[in-house]
Amino acid sequence: MSENVAALAEVGVKAAPWDPRFPNQNQTKYCFQSYLDFHRCEKIKGEGADVCQYFKGVFSDICPNGWIEKWDTQRAEGNFPGKI
Repeated sequence: MSENVAALAEVGVKAAPWDPRFPNQNQTKYCFQSYLDFHRCEKIKGEGADVCQYFKGVFSDICPNGWIEKWDTQRAEGNFPGKI
């Protein structure tokens, strides 16, 4: 088991860090907020900004892929419920 952990650390695999704004076990709000923060950051800093990659890493780590695909589709169609 420790060999697997060492291999993952070598590749640079990290879990989303703890955020004091979301102390509960249910991380749904943390997921959604990180998605919003990423797209707000890109809107302000420009697409592909390095500082925004933190938020992308967080929501990619904790959000189900189906949610991300749905939100991307909603943004493209102009009916996303969040304020970006």
